[in-house]
Amino acid sequence: MDTIYIERAVKDHPQTVRIVQRYPDARKILIDRYTAVFNVNTQNFRLQKQNPALILAEKHDTKVLTAPPDYNIGGKHNYYFSHMMNCIYDCRYCFLQGMYNSANYVVFVNYQDFFDAITETTNRHTEPSWYFSGYDCDSLALEPVTLFMDACLNYFSTHAKAHLEIRTKSTQIRSLLKRDPIDNCVIAYSLTPDPIARAVEHKTPSVQKRIEALKSLSEAGWKIGLRFDPLLNAEAFKTTYQTLFDTVFDQLDTDTIHSVSTGPFRLPKPFFKKLVKLYPEEPLLADKFTQQGSLISYPVDDENDQMAWCEEQLLQHIDPDRFFPCV
Repeated sequence: MDTIYIERAVKDHPQTVRIVQRYPDARKILIDRYTAVFNVNTQNFRLQKQNPALILAEKHDTKVLTAPPDYNIGGKHNYYFSHMMNCIYDCRYCFLQGMYNSANYVVFVNYQDFFDAITETTNRHTEPSWYFSGYDCDSLALEPVTLFMDACLNYFSTHAKAHLEIRTKSTQIRSLLKRDPIDNCVIAYSLTPDPIARAVEHKTPSVQKRIEALKSLSEAGWKIGLRFDPLLNAEAFKTTYQTLFDTVFDQLDTDTIHSVSTGPFRLPKPFFKKLVKLYPEEPLLADKFTQQGSLISYPVDDENDQMAWCEEQLLQHIDPDRFFPCV
């Protein structure tokens, strides 16, 4: 990390001090608010992506947000939170590249405020509440730097009515394997067929490495989840995804799988247009798309066929009560 921007209000925060000590040679720049750096319209996302800066900030606004209606794995009350903005990976379909002007990483260091907000939200309900991490970032990819998930698991281990999904493509699981699994946490991996991953999921661990991480976690007693999301067009779609499903279920013990979900490719139109502008040469973005309301997606019939076929195949491996299509 060559450059670290630090909000003045958090320059002496213990998390800030710890993170900054990891990069003794980095240039440190004090700022008033992260938005003054992160939200500038004239930034070159592609250029920044080659060498992003780190921004350490305080999260002031709402820390726990209501999840979209179909974003659930069986819970009645579903929320998400983001301790970080942006991702170290470079997936060509990622909505973050269409949403943000900057490729820099923002880490909010006031961890305890997130946990206080989760407690407050959980206490509103008599039933358990679910909290999804990894919505605006990858939950584990920068974990050796942030240690946020370690603190998060410490919190959830003592709050049984709050349930956590950690969603990731990262193989940074050493800290998880060093601790006892907790019953109210699912480690969920996003998976795509290997040819697609190699083509459009830049800088990510290979699909096989992700499966190996899932296997290690399940053998250590952690609940695991499989997220085939988004489903992406491929030459010989059925053959390509069948290979993925066979590879996954041949290597994992299905009894340790908490949940499986699928989701279609959908992006808000402004985000999609920005991605096309950023990557005009990207074949994935030149596919046959249509507009459904404010979203860009594959044609409705194609999308429905993909979802239905994948559901049929996946239900050959898991019980229906563990399958959650995002429609």
